[in-house]
Amino acid sequence: MSEKKKLKVNIFDKEYSLLVENQEIAAELAKYINNVMKETQEELHDQPTETVAVIAALNIAYDLFVEKNRFREFSIQATDKVKKIKLLLNENSISSSPS
Repeated sequence: MSEKKKLKVNIFDKEYSLLVENQEIAAELAKYINNVMKETQEELHDQPTETVAVIAALNIAYDLFVEKNRFREFSIQATDKVKKIKLLLNENSISSSPS
């Protein structure tokens, strides 16, 4: 297990102190969350911060589910292709083996 490091990030004009294993990834995530929060605030300019945060979290969760489904579909397609290749290899090895 790697050692955790302190990192300060700003999200939605508030500073947070985090303990993280990878500072680059954590900083990138904080930047992403901050951007989603600001975009959400632009769309819901008259809503309180808590509402903006919840809607932003739902938007991030939606993006995660979309990506998980894409990965699942890709994985299924890749597995199917590997099975087809194995079948072709087996057919070729049977037809090319000496009798």
